[in-house]
This record gives sequence, C-alpha cells and structure tokens, in this order.
Amino acid sequence: MGALKFCDLDGVVERKALQDLTEEGVLLTSRALAAGWPARSLTRALRAEGWTRIQNGTWIEPGRNADLLTQLRAAQLLRPRLVVSHRSAAALWRIETLTPAIEGPLEFIDPSLALRRGGKGVRVHRIPLSTGDLARRRGLQVTGAARTVADLLRGGPRDEAVVAVESALTYRRVEGVRRAPLVDLDTIAARLEAPHQGAARARGWLRLCDPRAGSPAETIARLRMHDAGLHPETQVELITPNGRRAVLDFLFRAEGLAVEIEGYAYHGTRDSHRRDIARFNQVVQCPEVRCVLRFTAEDVFHRPAQMIQEIRTALAAAANRMPTTGFAQRP
Repeated sequence: MGALKFCDLDGVVERKALQDLTEEGVLLTSRALAAGWPARSLTRALRAEGWTRIQNGTWIEPGRNADLLTQLRAAQLLRPRLVVSHRSAAALWRIETLTPAIEGPLEFIDPSLALRRGGKGVRVHRIPLSTGDLARRRGLQVTGAARTVADLLRGGPRDEAVVAVESALTYRRVEGVRRAPLVDLDTIAARLEAPHQGAARARGWLRLCDPRAGSPAETIARLRMHDAGLHPETQVELITPNGRRAVLDFLFRAEGLAVEIEGYAYHGTRDSHRRDIARFNQVVQCPEVRCVLRFTAEDVFHRPAQMIQEIRTALAAAANRMPTTGFAQRP
C-alpha cells in the first residue's frame, strides 16, 4: 500500500500503511511505532479501522479471526525465541487431544529457561530443547511430533497424553484432513530417555499405548477397562461368513464378548447405516463371537461406570454359560 501522508503539529508526515507492517495478518505495536506512528495516533487509527487487539502489543487485521494459529503467531512474534509446544503444538500437527487447544492457554517452551510468564492466556514451559526437537509447521517454530507427545506424556494428565500418543501413531482424519502416522513408539521412547521431570511416569504411560487404536473414544474405553481390571484383545481381525474381513475394537475371546465403540460421526449417511447393519449381522455369526456390546462416544466419555458395569454383566453371563471342562460351545 506504500506510505500514507498525515498532518500533525510538525506538518505533513509520511507513515507506512499499517497493512504493510503486518506478518500473516498480525501487527506488532512496536513495529508500527518504529515505522513512525505515534502511540496515540496508532491506537486511534487501529480502532477506527476495526483492528482487534489480542495481546498487549499485538493486533490482527480487520476481517481475520483470532483463531489458534493467529494467536500463536502473535505470541511468537512478540517473543521469537518461544517454541510452540504441548497441546498447542499437537493442534498444529493435527494430533488429537481430549480438550481442544483453543480452549486452554497457548503453550510454548522457552529453551533459554529464562522466561517465567508469557502474558495473559500464555503458558511457558522452561524445558531444555535440542535442535532435533524443532520443526517448522505452518510458518511457526514448533516442537516436532515426537517431542510434542513426549512432553504431553511427561506433563500429563494420563488420559490426555495417551490419546495424543495413539493419535500420532496411526492414520487419522482430523478436522476433515486424513493424515499419515507421525511417529512410532521407539522414537517416542527415545525422547523420554532424557532425565526431565516426569520421565519415569511417562515411560509407564507409554506402555499403556496401543498403536492400533482408531479414535480417542476407543483409547478412553480401553483405559477405563484397564483401570477396572479388564484386558480384552484389541483390534481383532475376523473373517465373516461372507468371507470379508472385520476388525473388532475389543474381544474377550474366552467369553466370546465383542465390544464396539461408535464415534460421534457414526451413521453420517443412510448408506453408512446400512453398511453397519450388514457388518453387525455378519460379525454376530462369527464363531468367535457370542455377544456384541456397542457403546457410543457419549457412553465412553460421560457414562463410563455404566459401560463397565454392562461389560462385567455380559462377561459374568457368558461365564455362567460356559462348560466347566472342555471348550466353550456356541449356543
């Protein structure tokens, strides 16, 4: 846009247009002041043009949403040494977490270990970083995927961390985008060898992770069963009577009890509903299966005690039907 001319007490003054001072829609107050804008005139002009202040010293241009990416960019422009980390980094990598990153504080690591506070809505972790831990993602300096989930494991809580690890280990569709696995278990384990706080506990939680899990709801269902002392096989492949392959989320093989978890977007269309019914009818005819329990994501996240009770009841009923000697017979 070039320079704009303004009249003040000293006559006509040229100042660079505010839009020319932005970076990806973010304006630093310090950059505008350095370009010749007096503080009072700058604030008046920004408000008149519809700019939005998102942190002290940063504004976003009119018409741009203060989404997570924009907020992270503003914070990093203010303090360039900060590295996006933890749940904020997970969001940039499209790694699923239980709580959306936008609902919590922006998270960064200060590798200089100097900064204690990052301002309102910003959490700064003082943890050492190596060059191998760094990456560029959507124009920002961010912890790599392996370091990101390792930090989540060290910091906890457990459920949040295990969900993130299992998301990073597998193919997932996140925000409408299907992405490939980002890390493997060995790489994460290597990141946990450093003697940082929480590393020992993190290694224990890593052993709970299943690289075959298909969704956060499956992860939490398995953790709830684990905590209840229930340990089914996971992602069990069966061949149905029509010769097709079916993968069960969980199978208690001895009792013939299958447990299936349905995601929030289940039965999105009539065709998907029809395919699910056909699959269910085939699964219940497999010799390995005598009973199928199906739970929604809402059951898993909001009614876990009821889910566990129903599983226990079904297991007890199956055990009562099993012969005391020999092999269990299908009814």
